[in-house]
Amino acid sequence: MSVYFSFKEIVSAFMVLFAVIDILGAIPIIISLREKNQKIEAGKAAIISFILLVAFLFVGEALLRLFNVDISSFAVAGALVLLVLAVEMIFGIEIFKNDGPCGSATIVPLVFPLIAGAASFTTLLSLRAEYNILNIIIAVAMNMCVVYLVLKYVYYVERIFGKSGVYVMRKMFGIILLAIAVRLLMSNLASLMGSF
Repeated sequence: MSVYFSFKEIVSAFMVLFAVIDILGAIPIIISLREKNQKIEAGKAAIISFILLVAFLFVGEALLRLFNVDISSFAVAGALVLLVLAVEMIFGIEIFKNDGPCGSATIVPLVFPLIAGAASFTTLLSLRAEYNILNIIIAVAMNMCVVYLVLKYVYYVERIFGKSGVYVMRKMFGIILLAIAVRLLMSNLASLMGSF
């Protein structure tokens, strides 16, 4: 496996992952978790997410094969998770029960499924087919730097936009997330149907 550095590939992979991870769209969720007195550790969330994403980059395909699951089926599952999160954001209802460690939201739901979720994993497998693995790892690291900054300074963002601005942002990003989920669902359902 040859390894080479490509600035173009890094930028391209960064943009794709940035859109899928959508940490800016998760700002209202992060603020909501903090208002419920859930502890969020920015550094820990970024590091764990990075480790999970890079680990999946190397073992993801083999792991799916082990359970006899193809990428399209995995993408459909990821789309359904995104769909549920989008419905929560748009309609203001709680479907995703936070059953993670009490008082902490760092691992669940922040690291998984918001940052390192099925959509991110599916995207990584798609990127691996097109880009050099070194460039993907650099793009993941850059995204985790953005994640850290957003988590660390989320209240500054709230101060800039205000409560009503964050509310509007939540609804808007909920619709964008819903659109991403529908696109992911439809494109992968089509390829699944074609395989039968």
